[in-house]
Amino acid sequence: MITNFFIPELNNHDVQELWFQQDGATCHTARATIDLLKDTFGDRLISRFGPVNWPPKSCDLRPLDYFLWGYVKSLVYVDKPQTLDHLEDNIRRVIADIRPQMLEKVI
Repeated sequence: MITNFFIPELNNHDVQELWFQQDGATCHTARATIDLLKDTFGDRLISRFGPVNWPPKSCDLRPLDYFLWGYVKSLVYVDKPQTLDHLEDNIRRVIADIRPQMLEKVI
């Protein structure tokens, strides 16, 4: 997903100031994954084994853990996507529909 979707999509945007953050799940911290993300984001990677270590109990990151991902997943899977294209379309739609006001209230 990172190689085939995420990185190509980033190439369409200016990401010089963009930080990438992920949790410390084992599947997210495989050496190949971390190396790829370091190549893409340099020192702007927040991850276990990344340049900036994932702070698992950080108050300012908890809304992402306990609200945003659950909210996104609940809407992405509501119609039970059966193909990768359908899943990607749902993810794009749900993320695009998130309003800044909602995020401000969460934080």
